Order: sequence, then structure tokens, then C-alpha cells
Amino acid sequence: MKKTIIVLLMLFTASLNLHAATDLNTASQLELETLTGIGPTKAKAIIDYRKKNGGFKSTDEIVKVDGIGVGTLKKLGKDISISKKKIEVPSKGRISSSVGYQ
Repeated sequence: MKKTIIVLLMLFTASLNLHAATDLNTASQLELETLTGIGPTKAKAIIDYRKKNGGFKSTDEIVKVDGIGVGTLKKLGKDISISKKKIEVPSKGRISSSVGYQ
């Protein structure tokens, strides 16, 4: 009985992840590779682009990544998202800093 409950909980958790959009600004290479039309090379290109440019501002910006065009963007559809990028706000004379959003 315990095994059945554990398996059901694992399946439920996995199903939630299947419906969540992949965040282009935070996804790992493996997470990006789960997207339709994105393999290891394109996933690495996405990560390289976001490092170089400070993240994506919109999902449409993915077409600026080498090897990704409008067709791939259409396939990805609602499977991708963009989160707000955290930025460090300098504090004056304080040891800790606060975090703001751009």
C-alpha cells in the first residue's frame, strides 16, 4: 500500500512539471533539452546567449539565439516563459544588500 501511494505521488509531481512552462532565464541545459526542437547544442546556445546578454526580456527574443528561428519559436509556444530577473541593489554603508526586480 505504501509503495502504491509513493508511486502515485511521484506520478502526480511529474505531471505538474509537464505542464509548467520552462523559464528561459533559469532553466538548466537538461531542462531546455526537454523542449520541442531543442537539443544539446541549442540548449547550450540559449544558456550562452542569456549569460552574454543578461537574460531574456521576452520569449520572442529566443530567435536571436544561433540556430533558433521563428519555426522553433512557434513549436515552443506556451512551453517557454520568462521570469523577472533579480538585480542587486547597492546599499549605502550597510553590510547586507536588498534585492530588487527589474
